[in-house]
Amino acid sequence: MKKDIHPTNYRLVAFKDMSNEEVFITKSCAETKDTIEIEGVEYPLFKMEISSTSHPFYTGKVKLVDTAGRIDKFKNKYAKRAK
Repeated sequence: MKKDIHPTNYRLVAFKDMSNEEVFITKSCAETKDTIEIEGVEYPLFKMEISSTSHPFYTGKVKLVDTAGRIDKFKNKYAKRAK
């Protein structure tokens, strides 16, 4: 392997999903500013907006969008201009 190509700050980091407060710990070299204490051990904290614990694809909770209502609103709004 080539020398000096790997990150030097590879360590355990706590990732926190801010939408559901879920925290998991894994190795990472992500830049962090905050820390969190879990079971008496302090970890660097990386805050995320969404993760596999809250993403609709992984949770199966898909938001339904009323596309028919949106299309009708569009047609009504621009029907006057088309004439």
